[in-house]
Parts: sequence; structure tokens; C-alpha cells
Amino acid sequence: MQCLENMSSISSLLTDLKKNNIYMRLLTLLILTFVLFSDEEGYASNDNVEIFYKDFGPVDNTPVLLVMGLGGQLTFWPDYFIDSLQKNGYRPIVYDNRDVGLSTSFKEYGRPNFVWNYFKFYTGLPINSIYSLKDMANDGLAVLNHLEIEKAHLVGMSMGGMISQYMATNNQERFLSLTLIASMAKTPDASTAPKGRLGRLLNNRTIGQKSMNDRIDRAIEIYTILDAGNTNFDTEEFKKGVIENINRSQDDSGFSRQLMAIVADESREKWVSGITLPTLIIHGELDPLIPFKEGVRTHELINSSKFLPVKNMGHLLSETALNEFDSDFIKHLDINS
Repeated sequence: MQCLENMSSISSLLTDLKKNNIYMRLLTLLILTFVLFSDEEGYASNDNVEIFYKDFGPVDNTPVLLVMGLGGQLTFWPDYFIDSLQKNGYRPIVYDNRDVGLSTSFKEYGRPNFVWNYFKFYTGLPINSIYSLKDMANDGLAVLNHLEIEKAHLVGMSMGGMISQYMATNNQERFLSLTLIASMAKTPDASTAPKGRLGRLLNNRTIGQKSMNDRIDRAIEIYTILDAGNTNFDTEEFKKGVIENINRSQDDSGFSRQLMAIVADESREKWVSGITLPTLIIHGELDPLIPFKEGVRTHELINSSKFLPVKNMGHLLSETALNEFDSDFIKHLDINS
């Protein structure tokens, strides 16, 4: 609705351009630039769940809906990735998945019983979750509906790729293309679960709040491992960002409940084989969280997909990784716009 109001305002402003003096024309141009290029933030509703989004604009560019991964807030999308999309004529739209950031929290349900759930996970028993990845897919569609966007490119990162698979499968008419980054179609099991130090650090995130310093140290170590050592995260800038994100979300228990939604999900392999959208699958050869072979497997399941291996990429969307695949990614968007 806001977008329609903006366009109505633009029409009136263009009329002013023809009628008024040079000062009014300059003022009108400034206002017009603000209307077209300013960010829009707000909430979209999916039943009783409120999803906080940010629309970077410009409103007349082709929209790209970006779906973040496990525990990640919309602020986790790097500025250089957003900038690249805008510079190449696209309109990035990001949002907080349910249970993180400024979207509806389910903290009243508490943290899952991980002793019992880990037992079920490693023995192959069914796991229950208070919401599903399909519910989370409907959250993303709610953002598009709220912004009155009929068609958009869809980009999912890690868990966001899993959510995007459901969005693309059930609503292919709403999307121009699909891009999956560091994701997979298989539901994680004991064979794909993170091992060693990374596994212990991620498990540590599920067992309750730590002090601010402990959480910063843990974030530095997790990010260093996930990025395969490509980036130095032990910097004041990174620490400041961690603190800002902790303060923005307040409650960290959504990570645990989102994790349950992932491991409780059915295998999406039978679903993704029905995707006919032009699909680009990007996977780092050094990914320590989701094995490279799972990216290959997802590519094999989607007949309309192209596979782009990234030699020096781990599990994160680092600037080094983006420099390796950005031109192919933008080309994928361009030819399907």
C-alpha cells in the first residue's frame, strides 16, 4: 500500500515540475529522489505472526527477496551484497524470520529439550517443532503480499534456502528465478550434522544465555570457522556489530526453535524435483557446515538449475566469496528479469 501511495505522490510531483519555477522544480526533484530511493521499513502479517522487513528500493527496480539463515537477522545481509544488487538495477528486500530480530518471538515456549531431541535426532526418531519451515515460507510470501509485489527474484541463504525451496515449489508463479546459497534439499541427519569444534560451539548456542563477552568470543570463533578462515573477525568493527545485533533481538532462544524446525522437517528432495524456475545453486567448496556434496545433490534434483562452485568460499557470504560469484549471480538475475 505504501508503494502505491508513493507512486501517486510521484505523479503529482511530476505535474509540479511542469508548472512551477526553478526553485520549486529543484525541491520537487529532491522529494522525488527521496520517495524513489529511500528505505521503507515495516511489518507484514501472516496470521498472528508479525514479520519485520526492510525494502531498500528503488521501488521501480526489479524486486529481489532475500531469505536469511538460521538465527540470522536481516542485518546479517552484508552492505556490499545489498549495494551490488542496487547498483545492478535491483530492489533488495530483506526481513527477520519469525523468532529473531524484530519479528514475532516464540520465547514463551522456552528452549527445546535438547537432551531428548538430540537422542531422537541421532536415532532417527521424529522430532516436534512449534512451527515449520513451511510456516516460515508463508512469512516471506506475506512480505511480498504486503508490498503488493506480484513477481520477484528469490534468494535463500543456508536455512533461508530451505525456506525458499518451499516458497518456490508452492508458488512458482510468484518468482522470476531462484538462487540457493550454501543450502541443501536434504533434511540434516547424523551424517551431515556439524562435527568437532563447530558442532560444540553451535550446541553451546542452544543451552541458554551467556555473558556479553562470552557471546562475542563465541561469535568470533563460529564465524571464523564458518568462513573457512578467509576473514579476520577479531576486530572492533565485528564486535560492535555483534553487540548491536544482540541488543536488537534481545532474546537469543529463537535460534534453538528455528533449529528444531530444520531437523523436524521432512526431506525436501521430493519437493525440489518439481521446481521449474530458473535456478542458480551457489556452494562453497570449503563449506564446513553444509557439505559441498549436498549442493551438488540439490543441483541434480532440480532440472532447471545451474551449479556454481565457489573455490574459496566457506559457509558465509564474505566479500571474497561475493567477488568470485557476483558476476554470474547478476547475470542469472538479468536473463530472468
